[in-house]
Amino acid sequence: MKARPQFIPRWIATEFGLLLALAGAAAGLLAFALIAEEMVEGDSHGFDEAILLAFRAPGDSAEPLGPAWLEIVVRDITALGSTTVLALVTLVVVGFLITDGKRSAALFVALATAGGGIMSYVLKIGFDRPRPDLVAHLVDVHTLSFPSGHAMGSAVTYLTLGALIVRTEARRRLKIYVLAVAIALTLVIGLSRIYLGVHWPTDVLAGWSAGSAWALACWTLALWLQRRGRIETDAPSPENDRRVD
Repeated sequence: MKARPQFIPRWIATEFGLLLALAGAAAGLLAFALIAEEMVEGDSHGFDEAILLAFRAPGDSAEPLGPAWLEIVVRDITALGSTTVLALVTLVVVGFLITDGKRSAALFVALATAGGGIMSYVLKIGFDRPRPDLVAHLVDVHTLSFPSGHAMGSAVTYLTLGALIVRTEARRRLKIYVLAVAIALTLVIGLSRIYLGVHWPTDVLAGWSAGSAWALACWTLALWLQRRGRIETDAPSPENDRRVD
């Protein structure tokens, strides 16, 4: 991995990462606010209908595009964003951290993911948007629609865990791989909700925005706590990070 240029003071390089994360969180919140405003005022209805119908066969809103096996695959993918799966993934990671002696990090992960889930539930109640009735639902749903809990939950969980792993790894290729997997999972889970007809596209966009903002805010807080010794980390120091991929 390339060393930090000597003419850049260490505190600038370090604080830039924090500022970038905070800017990303602010951008996510702004995007969520704009999407919510459009949804509440009814200006997003045409966009939502056009995208939702684009995933269905022409003239038959009950028939999704693609072969029969694709629907099965999408059902499996959407399960990766369910409360049960996200809770299991979080418990596995928390258990690993506790076993590795990182109790503070384990507590932080548990609180960060649980807090994101609570926020999603509160937002759903607050906006009280019903599920789409334009197309047939390909899976059973019984909760409110805005924002998408699957999209937001996957962003909160996978992006938070991805950022945690990146903090403990020095090699750039592995950092990029972990973040790419976290982002890809978040995207495909959100798209699966639209394909299955159980969410308006703006539900998913809002879920991605709010979930990403929460994950970035948690990552920023984790960095701040790690610097003060409140959270354990195995991340190599900049002086020792000289390995070339």
